[in-house]
Amino acid sequence: MTNLELNEVIHQPVRLQIMAALTSMEPGNEVNFTYLQDVLNLTSGNLGAHLRKLEESGYVNTNKTFIDRKPCTFISASEAGREAFKEHVAALEYILNSKEG
Repeated sequence: MTNLELNEVIHQPVRLQIMAALTSMEPGNEVNFTYLQDVLNLTSGNLGAHLRKLEESGYVNTNKTFIDRKPCTFISASEAGREAFKEHVAALEYILNSKEG
């Protein structure tokens, strides 16, 4: 059974957007930091801080590499992150679909 409690890490609006973007991709796919920054219209510092929190929670993986001698960071949702996001969405759906008594 799915946990019907909101995930406090994911529930924050920017982190919710990040996880929605990352989990919409096929497992194993990753996205460039700059692309994610542009899509979500965030500053690099803001995105970096939220990614750090998600990474500390084990919800995202980062892959730092160099392309043409320039640092490049790729981000993907971890399996734990996908599961946590799925459970968070289920909790939101439960709340939205609950009838007031």
